[in-house]
Amino acid sequence: MSLKDKLVSSFLAFELDADINSSIHEIRSKSIKDFEKIGFPDRKHEDWKYTPIKKVLNEDLKIFSKRRHLLDFDKVKDFFISGIESYKIVFIDGMYDPFWSETTHDGVDICILSAILNKEKYSKLLDKYFNKLTNKSDSFSLLNTSFSKEGAYVHVPKNIELAKPIEIVHINTGSDNSLMLQPRNLIIVEKSSKVEIIESHYSIEKNGALTNSLTEIFVEENAFLDYYKVQNDNTSNSLIDNTCIHQEKNSEASCHTFSFGNNITRNNLSFYQNGKGINSILNGITILNEKQLTDHHTLVHHANPSCTSHQDYKGIFIGDSVGVFNGQVIVDKIAQQINAFQQNNNIIIGDKAAVNTKPQLEIFADDVKCSHGCTIGQLDKSALFYLQTRGIPKKEAKALLTYAFANNVLESVKIKPLKTKIKKIIAGKLGVNLGFEL
Repeated sequence: MSLKDKLVSSFLAFELDADINSSIHEIRSKSIKDFEKIGFPDRKHEDWKYTPIKKVLNEDLKIFSKRRHLLDFDKVKDFFISGIESYKIVFIDGMYDPFWSETTHDGVDICILSAILNKEKYSKLLDKYFNKLTNKSDSFSLLNTSFSKEGAYVHVPKNIELAKPIEIVHINTGSDNSLMLQPRNLIIVEKSSKVEIIESHYSIEKNGALTNSLTEIFVEENAFLDYYKVQNDNTSNSLIDNTCIHQEKNSEASCHTFSFGNNITRNNLSFYQNGKGINSILNGITILNEKQLTDHHTLVHHANPSCTSHQDYKGIFIGDSVGVFNGQVIVDKIAQQINAFQQNNNIIIGDKAAVNTKPQLEIFADDVKCSHGCTIGQLDKSALFYLQTRGIPKKEAKALLTYAFANNVLESVKIKPLKTKIKKIIAGKLGVNLGFEL
């Protein structure tokens, strides 16, 4: 039995367990039917040309994890951001773990999606927001919607500035070999509110898992969202991450993606602007080695005048690793006075690494300021030689130059303890210790 057939046949059992009377039952049912028609993409599909997704579609993937795995403090503590207080929503092998979590309903809702799906008071909210941004022709989005149950739910009412950030932490223990996880997040930031969110993916053992994640985010008028993704699984795991962000007028939303782990990572990040005065920020740092692959597909759709967007993605590829960047900016005819910037810079270290980059601008307005560019190169040999003449060993000199290359994206991280953690991860990826914790 193929994985597609296995998923379709497993859907009925999932729905009975999830409650067939759920308010999203019809959405799930339609999604699994649409997925059955479409199936999984292959490399003949233009958007998946450089992503060998067939490698991770293992027919023996387990659809559900029924076991609860207890973890001790020493194994979990390193997955949190030290030095800050935060709300925490923790999932272990796809299942919510209340022991490690800190949720609240005190003026805001910071909890799990399954807690609201069957409650009458949330039905109108789900009708308004749930599955409104997803790509209905994307196989993995349809699959995630079909099995939507567990994930984070964040609702910040108007005029609230959260005093501490929210951590959404996914931990794969490796106890279930070849596990398929389907986390679904719904985040609503109402008018004039402000929130910081850190979503991270980690693994403990090297038993391969495939995570198919989908996040819908609504940032309303004058609201502010600062969203960070830390992808640092081990190389036995793969991640498909779909994130859709809808913004209303005078709002600002930023998404910073740090891709360091996984065998294959596919990030689909889409921003939809609906109003004037909107600012959208997309930043990313990717550092890969061995035979890892990360594919960033971004979209910013400018549908109204007087808005801005800024994309800056840095990639460092070592060994046999491969990077892909496909950035699309669409400017509608009525969207005059748009300022859109897109840049993708990459460094290749070694002879076998490769990068495929495709920045795209589709501009139908005439009063705009839009630019895009990409570079692929190696470390500056003269700068490397200069550092070595100052007594810095070659390995550390390479690390310094690499770190400097990515530093402008790092400077956009507003949460200092998170910045420290990311710098330590970078040092580990580069195999050096240069005091990056400072």
